[in-house]
Amino acid sequence: MTFPALRSRSRALALLLALGVLAFGTGAATWLTTTVATALEPEVTVTASGTAAAPGVGAGALVLLAAGVALALVGRVARWVALAVAAAAGVLVAASASAVLADPVPAATAAAGEATGVTDLTSAVAVSVWPWAAVAVGVAAVVVAALAALGARDWTAASGRHERAVAPRTDAEADGGAAADRPEGELDTHDAWDSLTRGEDPTGR
Repeated sequence: MTFPALRSRSRALALLLALGVLAFGTGAATWLTTTVATALEPEVTVTASGTAAAPGVGAGALVLLAAGVALALVGRVARWVALAVAAAAGVLVAASASAVLADPVPAATAAAGEATGVTDLTSAVAVSVWPWAAVAVGVAAVVVAALAALGARDWTAASGRHERAVAPRTDAEADGGAAADRPEGELDTHDAWDSLTRGEDPTGR
């Protein structure tokens, strides 16, 4: 079974980079909202972004971008490593977001403590849609990396058709080519120098 959409290295690269950007976007949004009571105010609203609530999302996004860039630069063997790293980054993003969805209170409590110094929440933690989006991005990254790995064999075949071995020119071929390009009767500077070193007249016939 083949997957034409990922038989191209450039398409796999574009998808991984796009997913890395999306992971950053979901992490920058507000994930959690709650309230606390302080000595000055009875109700203070506290919010937590995705990167604050789940640092693994930001880390995974960075790794996805790095893996995408590496995919464009590395050779045939290292591409498998880049795809494996991309898949691991997707797992990290999805797992980090899932942990917050499973129990958002610890992340909200930590955010409240950093913002106000109070850790006693006075309301339930409201969870936005963004953690779910992060889970979807992480899963998509794993799928893209897997499909790219299946299609990577075709990258080699496609690039091989455009590669041509170029044999280095020997000195004789280079001299012959240079001689062929010179007008008849014109003196070659290398030959002239050799003649001079032997004490001969380079212009003599």
